[in-house]
Amino acid sequence: MPILNSIASWLMKKRMHQIELFIKYPIDVQQEWLTDLLKDASITEYGKKYNFSEIKNYEQFKKLVPISDYETLKPFIERMRRGEQSVLWHSEIKWFAKSSGTTDKSKFLPVSDESLNGCHYNAGRDMITLHCYNNPNTQLFTGKNLALGGSFKEDVFGKHTSYHGDVSAIIIKNLPMWADFFRAPDVNIALMDEWEMKLEKMADSLINENVVSLAGVPSWMMVLLKKILEKKNATTVKEVWPNLEVYFHGGVSFTPYKDQFDTLFNLPKLNYLQLYSASEGFFGIQDELKSDELLLMLDYGIFYEFIELEHLQQQNFNYVISLEDVKLNCDYAVIISTNAGLWRYQLGDVIKFTSTNPYRFKISGRTKQYINVFGEELMVHNTDNALAYACEKTRATVKDYTVAPIFMSETNGAHEWLIEFESEPTNFEFFIASLDEQLKKLNSDYEAKRYNNFVLHLPKVIKAPKDAFYNWLKQNNKLGGQFKIPRLSNDRKLLEELINW
Repeated sequence: MPILNSIASWLMKKRMHQIELFIKYPIDVQQEWLTDLLKDASITEYGKKYNFSEIKNYEQFKKLVPISDYETLKPFIERMRRGEQSVLWHSEIKWFAKSSGTTDKSKFLPVSDESLNGCHYNAGRDMITLHCYNNPNTQLFTGKNLALGGSFKEDVFGKHTSYHGDVSAIIIKNLPMWADFFRAPDVNIALMDEWEMKLEKMADSLINENVVSLAGVPSWMMVLLKKILEKKNATTVKEVWPNLEVYFHGGVSFTPYKDQFDTLFNLPKLNYLQLYSASEGFFGIQDELKSDELLLMLDYGIFYEFIELEHLQQQNFNYVISLEDVKLNCDYAVIISTNAGLWRYQLGDVIKFTSTNPYRFKISGRTKQYINVFGEELMVHNTDNALAYACEKTRATVKDYTVAPIFMSETNGAHEWLIEFESEPTNFEFFIASLDEQLKKLNSDYEAKRYNNFVLHLPKVIKAPKDAFYNWLKQNNKLGGQFKIPRLSNDRKLLEELINW
């Protein structure tokens, strides 16, 4: 192990030098990536359509290549899933990361070898690098990393086979053999599809491991840790894994979970490091222990652009800018071009830069209303459509509504709906059941979190008094066409105000 630690330490120092370079020359690094991406994709159908080979600078890129979203690129992606190549990216693509969609239940985002190695695996290396840099006495290479993963499935289209699944499952499935030495549980368990059985097997296989780091979404990690403590007859994680050093977390806000994890771990020196990743790529890592700001990772094969929210809402893409022109404390929607063939793609996330030397930021939210406290990524179009369905089934009509999370215990919660009915449902219980079932059909992430009530319980619906929403708007000087009740919130402030009105 001392030899292994020495080799790892040398590799970490080498990578820190590279990170320091992109911190020092951020605009140059981004320009180089734009040039490389365009060159690599110039032979593709998309590259030929938009004359990638003729583009010499960012201004030409803005002029010739249109802003896109998933719906724009979906026809190209579906052809790639069925075996066509050199459509959006020059190398073969047979893996697709599944994520919740805006108009579809799920999106399928291409994952190339270049994005897998140059983005996702490099990000995994950098998570460790930055942790070790901030903790010189680390013993991270004396034990194993527990990484929560999803599952993947095979798609057969005639003679062609492609695969789709959670990006975490794609990463685990394609890891080099040597990486298995540092991770747990066994791949066959990590990639199991049935969560209840997977949970049991993970817990059984991990209770006697020397786990030194954790990586995963807080809501799911909490469920697993509780199961492990139950099996070990322990009250804190310290009793099971006394050498645990760091928890890498992301996907949802960590704020509601922090105190719960502190109590559960009972490891005062344990570090929490936030990550910013998605099915489309990996974008940021918390590089300072005492700050929750994220360092924008600039050498992962991603070219970044940004647009202020007010211009995005007006669909005025003339105001899209590169990294060089961003301002501090301004909410920007993120636009990316990647080494998996996403071109000027609207990510759907909103960030706010807190520093430009280096480029650090905080995640502000999503470009559309959403709830993502438990990893459910529920969007307003989901709730609107599900509500309409439930009303149709129960002959109800709704005047207004809002939804917020309930934190029912340390491991799970639910959604609380405050609804002002114009006409009440004929059967209130059936209304709730219909609402829940339709949400499952519309959103695969919500469906997963509702499985067996592991993370999310059945929604709670409260009937709002007559004119409650109107009176709240009036009291807050928000009467008028431009003011609306926020449909979805990630905290309970608005809902509590309305309930107590």
